[in-house]
Amino acid sequence: MNIRSEWDPLREVMMHRPGTEIDYAMLAPKAFLFERPFKSRVAVQEHENLELVLKENGVRVRLLRNTVVDAADQNPDFRQELEQKVLDTVRFFGNLNRSGQAKAELERNIKYLDSSTLFNIITLEPSIDLKEDSEPGSEYPTVYSNVPLANLYFMRDQQAVVPGGVIFGKMKRLQRMKEPEITQFVISRALREKNSITISENGVFEGGDFMPAGKFALIGTGSRTNLDGAMQAIRSGLLDFDEIAVVNNPLYDFMAGSPKDPMVNMHLDTYFNLAGDGVAVGAGELMRKAELTIYSGRGSDRGTVMGKDTLYSYLKKKSFSLVELSLAEQLGYSSNFLTLRDRKIVAVNVATVLDRLLGQHVFPDYVEREVQKDLENKGRNDLFPNSKAVRDHGIDHVEVKLSELTGGYGGAHCMTAALSR
Repeated sequence: MNIRSEWDPLREVMMHRPGTEIDYAMLAPKAFLFERPFKSRVAVQEHENLELVLKENGVRVRLLRNTVVDAADQNPDFRQELEQKVLDTVRFFGNLNRSGQAKAELERNIKYLDSSTLFNIITLEPSIDLKEDSEPGSEYPTVYSNVPLANLYFMRDQQAVVPGGVIFGKMKRLQRMKEPEITQFVISRALREKNSITISENGVFEGGDFMPAGKFALIGTGSRTNLDGAMQAIRSGLLDFDEIAVVNNPLYDFMAGSPKDPMVNMHLDTYFNLAGDGVAVGAGELMRKAELTIYSGRGSDRGTVMGKDTLYSYLKKKSFSLVELSLAEQLGYSSNFLTLRDRKIVAVNVATVLDRLLGQHVFPDYVEREVQKDLENKGRNDLFPNSKAVRDHGIDHVEVKLSELTGGYGGAHCMTAALSR
């Protein structure tokens, strides 16, 4: 696995088709880190369509579930490891004797379960509380699910594929901490990728904060990736860039002192992306505010500070042209596109998504006022990806309907783990 830039032709991605786990998130979206509730059935259809679009553009798509099931059915060693993961995941409570018997029964019976059932168990993380039934010698179960992995379909964040292999992250939020364990298990054992490191100890690192750009790379830091995690990645030796710029993900001035929308600067790719060689797309105000530190990426000087700048100025010095996004465009997931190849992207249906966000009053009042003002000034006919700026920069795009799936806080970039370019 090897990726050096966001604009090299995309060859292979991994995706996870949302399952029952996202239904739990509909009951309490914010607690599950979702932006809003949405229709699960339609969301699955959108996901299927995104997969189809990628395949039509020459991309090999691996579905996480299918990858696990196929490997387990074909490789006894992998199947045994999967069974052990399930045994480590399921918890039994209640009467000590009965719970022990139930655990032992699962250990005996697990070899008879479908591999797909084992995968489902891992994503739902069930716990079973056995209580005494009215019938002597029997019990009835109460089943709990310990934070179902509702965010797993955002496959970008658990890891980052880099020039030297894979950096497996350590996720900041408790709701997502188990996800890298799953993707590391699949990529390392089923896909047999040997070159990797895992962020550890006090470091946190999420793939949505990593952006490779040929001779240099960007790592965002803030609410989901910290400096410790970024430096572990830099010093791993897997990045192999001339320079690595660590960016402090910023906020808009008008949000200072107010409750912020966490999507605004959750990851680097929530306000910035690369559409091609020398072409960047990002929220203008945030790019100008984003301070960065430049580190050496190679040799004995790896990790040495080389200078400081802003994201906007740094890219200009690299001769990048910039498509600047308005506040409304950025909050409508404009920057969360997936680059297929140089100057061709898969983009979110931004205008429709904005209508949903405003119609459901998702934004705090003070943000909604700014978005409405922004739309009045810009107009709805010039929104990304159908804007004049996109055309002027020669960016071709495929617009996909993700009105439901974006309710989990992410677009096409977040939903795909790029494995090879």
